[in-house]
Amino acid sequence: MRKMGQGLAGALLGGFLLAVGPSPALAGKANDTLVYASDSEPENLSPYHNSLREGVILSRNVWDTLLYRDPKTGQQQPMLATAWTWVDPLTLDLTIRDGVTFHNGDPLTPEDVAFTFNYVLTPEAKIVTKSNVDWMKSTEVTGPHSVRIHLKAPFPAALDYLAGPTPILPAAYFKKVGLDGFSKAPVGTGPYRIVSTASGKGVKMARNDAYWPGSPIGKAKIGKLEFRVIPDGDSRMAELMTGGVDWIWRVPTDQADQLKRDPTLTVLSAETMRVGFLQFDVQGRAQENSPLKDVRVRQAIAYAIDRKAMVDNLVRGGSRVMNALCFIEQFGCTDEGVPVYSYDPAKARALLKEAGYANGIDLDLAAYRERDYAEAVIGYLRAVGIRVRLNYLRFAAFRDAVRGGKVSIAYQTWGSYSIDDVSAFTPVFFGGGDDDVTRDPTVIAELKAGDTSIDPALRKAKYAEALKRIAAQAYALPMFSYPSNYAFTADLSFTAQADEIPRFYAASWK
Repeated sequence: MRKMGQGLAGALLGGFLLAVGPSPALAGKANDTLVYASDSEPENLSPYHNSLREGVILSRNVWDTLLYRDPKTGQQQPMLATAWTWVDPLTLDLTIRDGVTFHNGDPLTPEDVAFTFNYVLTPEAKIVTKSNVDWMKSTEVTGPHSVRIHLKAPFPAALDYLAGPTPILPAAYFKKVGLDGFSKAPVGTGPYRIVSTASGKGVKMARNDAYWPGSPIGKAKIGKLEFRVIPDGDSRMAELMTGGVDWIWRVPTDQADQLKRDPTLTVLSAETMRVGFLQFDVQGRAQENSPLKDVRVRQAIAYAIDRKAMVDNLVRGGSRVMNALCFIEQFGCTDEGVPVYSYDPAKARALLKEAGYANGIDLDLAAYRERDYAEAVIGYLRAVGIRVRLNYLRFAAFRDAVRGGKVSIAYQTWGSYSIDDVSAFTPVFFGGGDDDVTRDPTVIAELKAGDTSIDPALRKAKYAEALKRIAAQAYALPMFSYPSNYAFTADLSFTAQADEIPRFYAASWK
């Protein structure tokens, strides 16, 4: 057990340690095993079949992509592709690296690249976030070490996507075991290989000692990596403080402040690209004669919530209120000219009365993380006469309920797969895809124009028009950017990045 001040232990845990008992001595420097814990697990370990941040983290540590985006410079570097050339705005040629092997020993070939991209474009693949790949039309093998990607339309952000949510799958193995088999025993080319999985518990990984030389990320420094699912925040902190795990995140700010007093731990805080927002059932599918079909009701909800107070008193840690539905630093994201809904409960009540709901309304709100944020929103709404029932779900169930039209208000969060371009955010929820519950043809057209133009000024203009309309119609209410508080053993050297991707392969023991 790690040593800690008795006062700190008591303040944080009370008698909780007696309830959980000692943790197995698996974590830590002595065992060369970095154990990290989070509150959620991806529904499927295939990187194309989940969109949960925990799945993105696993993907970046287990699978490689064609390109690598340096988080310090933002520049693209060769990874599984050693070179790339734009033949024209719709044609991209890439040279595939020789000498790379998958974790099962199969060599990486251009056929693996073509299979991956062609497979994920098929309806049978049923990938979760289609916008990550549907800018591609097809991929063909053009030589023993080359492929050609054909685009449906010009897509200036293509290289960012090839360095992010588009890892390469092993064609022969995937075809043999299918998606179900692949999820149970995934294979990639990355710095860690998965050695075992257990639903509801986590994933165990080992360093890929055969990792290809010359990779921009290098061979992993720590021998074993383990992801543990611990839904309860107090339990995660107890495990960290007793040595059961080495690293946790999403630590509430007040608890992070207390953990800083423990000399055996390190605490870091950093703003991320993740933004929380309320998505409204504009079409009224979840409730007969839904009040949310009236823009005045949606605007009333926006005026009823004191987002600044939530940032200052609940979220903290560098969070900022967002007025446009994107992360403000992304290319194409702007809040200039976007209607701003300042906290004004009197105006909220007036809008409800004007819409014919002077006696209030009843709605439901679904959420899948940060329950306290959702409860704060419900408290603000109750104060103006909007009675809301919370439906707290696991992510997969939450996503399916929203897509199925069974949710009046969805408390969404989105990290854009860490892509620094608005095409990775706003079009996901308003571009006509599976997560678009609004289906505004004007917004869809503006976003498509922004996604496909090769003129940066035109892209910005089209995105700006879409963002203004989304805000004016109150199709959604952006809340704030998410900070992340990381707490980990002082034995660990770890660097936090704004893109919300813990690069465990770069971590090391002190």
